[in-house]
Amino acid sequence: MKSEPDECSIDDVIAMRGHKVPWFGVRNYQARNFMRDEMRVGDGVLFYHSSCAQPGIAGLAEVASKPYPDQTQFDPASTYYDPKSTRDEPRWVNVDVKALRKTRLVPIDELRAHAELSDMVVLRRGNRLSITPVTETEWKFISKRLLSKPA
Repeated sequence: MKSEPDECSIDDVIAMRGHKVPWFGVRNYQARNFMRDEMRVGDGVLFYHSSCAQPGIAGLAEVASKPYPDQTQFDPASTYYDPKSTRDEPRWVNVDVKALRKTRLVPIDELRAHAELSDMVVLRRGNRLSITPVTETEWKFISKRLLSKPA
């Protein structure tokens, strides 16, 4: 799950009560569908910093709630407001994400350097999705081989 660190970083979430944050503002149907249809409470999350000087994995987190309507879609003052969405038929959902720990930053270039991760969705050229699936094999490789290295 990607977040811009100046909007919400792994440090920000760790500092929050309960280390949880609603993952709001997703306005891409494919990313929404991943969150709505495929994520389960307890699923692991690679907390990825994007749109910054050094994009990459910055921490580990987990899905901490079932999907529920993203309240920002109903707020005309929000940049995430969707006038076509109604409370009876909301278009957009979010899940709560709980930060587990900050990790050393694993930059995108380091991820791309491993053939074992060559099919990883987040590494595809032109990928703009803020939420992408990670296979069990990719998860194990990253957590055992990359996140276990010292900073």
